[in-house]
Amino acid sequence: MRLSKPAILFCAFITLLNDRLGETVLLPLLPKLKTTFGISAQTLGLIGGSYALSQFALAPLIGALSDRYGRKPVITYCVIGSVIGLSLFALTIGYWNSNLSILKGGTPLLISLLFAARIIDGASGGTAASATAILADISTPENRAKTFGLIGAAFGLGFIIGPLLGGLLTNIAFTLPGILATLFAIFNLIVVFLFLPETYIPNKDIKIKKRALNPITQLINVFTNPLVNRLAFAFFLFFMAFNGLTSFLLLYLEEVFKWVGNEPVLSYKIFNYNLTIVKGLLPSLNLAWVGVVAIVVQGFLIGKLVKQFGETKLTMGGIGFVIAGSFLLIIGNIDNAIAMVFTGCTLLALGTGLVIPSLRAIISKKLTSSGQGAILGNLQGLQSLGSFLGYAFAGLAYKNNPSNPFILGMALLIFVAYLVYGGIRFQPKIT
Repeated sequence: MRLSKPAILFCAFITLLNDRLGETVLLPLLPKLKTTFGISAQTLGLIGGSYALSQFALAPLIGALSDRYGRKPVITYCVIGSVIGLSLFALTIGYWNSNLSILKGGTPLLISLLFAARIIDGASGGTAASATAILADISTPENRAKTFGLIGAAFGLGFIIGPLLGGLLTNIAFTLPGILATLFAIFNLIVVFLFLPETYIPNKDIKIKKRALNPITQLINVFTNPLVNRLAFAFFLFFMAFNGLTSFLLLYLEEVFKWVGNEPVLSYKIFNYNLTIVKGLLPSLNLAWVGVVAIVVQGFLIGKLVKQFGETKLTMGGIGFVIAGSFLLIIGNIDNAIAMVFTGCTLLALGTGLVIPSLRAIISKKLTSSGQGAILGNLQGLQSLGSFLGYAFAGLAYKNNPSNPFILGMALLIFVAYLVYGGIRFQPKIT
């Protein structure tokens, strides 16, 4: 079959967007789960982290299956799981909200259903790993960072439309964000089924050993590989830091800067129409702006920046931007909140947009091209485990002081910079 690259890129992009939108459209709902539903910060952190933990557990299997049976069947089943998980989440929130007067704080069954929904979605969360493998299939080592920039473009677009739609829909009904996420996952399933060709020749001679499916074994294999162990550990810690300092960002903005309610803060006149922005909309607008920056950086600039500066400088510079953005969020106060938060989150988005594709490309170039799906599956596993630990520790840290997740994240990022420097300078290159 002749592969149509535009069709492949479109299917991969929709799949990556579904992966992001399934989370970002629910983000405006999360603070309400604490303030309205009575769920504690620690429990929220664990609910969010359960998605990533189940991804971690299944990543080796998904990667191995995609190498043996092909990308399309694996990614199809993954999207089906996403539809099921999001549907369960939406139904649970709907029932809980309709009986809120007697279910304030929830019941063990309702909390368990929320965990189950995120675990099912996460366990089928090979969507991102499979889509990344597809992008690797159709790219060369020289343009891989640019191709991986599509991941950032989907991430950015998800952060533009997801929080805005989620914020607006949450104000109408708590069930609507989950319904929208489910409908988009169904659309993703249709697109993949109808338009995605197979991008990898399956090798059914590959024997999938039980030992190879153990995620801990996969971590040991990566961390003992002298080609990438420092860089892989840096990759893991970056996602732990980033997810830790951003997982409670919306709650932080609401509780620390009081960005809630319908009090007007900004007013513009556009085409004889007065546009008024209220405090309660600022968190969603902030995330939408983060998405704009991510799209510009990873969707349009990353290729040119790699050619001019190289992946190493972009990775180190990106880490610096994330640290600087976190610092601005910590020192901001109610009087200067808009300027500090939007500037700080711009730096977070810029830094992340530089680090993720650049560091992926550095690691990918140090490995052989064989077993690409399994390799990228291991990276996805590292990302997922780091995300889970970031969520979990942030939930514990937030309880004592809302600024603690940012402080912890900054400390980890300094160590990440050290690991990247050592991994590039001292680790051998493949011959």
